[in-house]
Amino acid sequence: MDANRTGQQITLQDGRLLGYAEYGSPGGKPVFYFHGFPSSRLDWLMIDPDDSAAELNVRVIAPDRPGYGLSDNKRGRKILDWPEDVLELADKLQIDSFAVLGASGGGPYAASCAFQTGGRLLKTGIVCGMGPAGAPGMKDGVSWSIPGKPSIVRSALLKLTAMGLERDPDQFLSKSKETMASLDGQLLDQQELAALFIDGMREAFRQGTGGANQEAGLYTRPWGFSVEDISAEVHLWHGDQDLNVPLSVGRYVAEAIPDCQATFLKNEAHLTLPHNHLRKILNVLVS
Repeated sequence: MDANRTGQQITLQDGRLLGYAEYGSPGGKPVFYFHGFPSSRLDWLMIDPDDSAAELNVRVIAPDRPGYGLSDNKRGRKILDWPEDVLELADKLQIDSFAVLGASGGGPYAASCAFQTGGRLLKTGIVCGMGPAGAPGMKDGVSWSIPGKPSIVRSALLKLTAMGLERDPDQFLSKSKETMASLDGQLLDQQELAALFIDGMREAFRQGTGGANQEAGLYTRPWGFSVEDISAEVHLWHGDQDLNVPLSVGRYVAEAIPDCQATFLKNEAHLTLPHNHLRKILNVLVS
């Protein structure tokens, strides 16, 4: 992948730098992709290693959230601040209308865009997305293992994670697979995909762990809006083997959003679902 496309930045109106990557077809239909937690703009490469986006004439823009990768941190930020950053990036890229897709920890940010962005947002996709803290089963998922801890403990765990990634990525991968659904572990048995997984995680901590620690706290608090108040059309996909974000969370969010078209897939997990069904997902978002 061309480094000129994966290491881009813009300056926002408040002076912060926002990093982003582009994938797929430069002239294609635009989809903004919101990465998981903790990860970065590079995690799209694991979802789409064969560049299906280009074949489908889709232009994927994947920004780093504040404090991750190439994006400056923002003190006191909220989940509902994210749509403004996305709209500024769209303006800089001269994109009038677009779709958004949030995976895992990016799910709440896709929901925030559906709630707040308005007519420029054509469609919203949520794949294996984290739900509000009160969603049934949310606190039982692996994705809650860090957000669910007190701030000082979160900080220590994230620092240990970042150190493990740098010192012994193979051991980090092995330990990570122990907490995943077996289907996800089997996916990461593929050496190329495992390397992309590690790269996306490493980039999350380019600036340290402060951004991830801040974001972990955001997931545990009210998002600033209720998913029941989202009036935009939302498409949701969730696998029945997901251990990171249990299926019950996806069902809760799907039932709460008034105009949600949900697809629940058997024998799919947290990582396998977007990897195996990306073409269908993109086709829905750009149709």
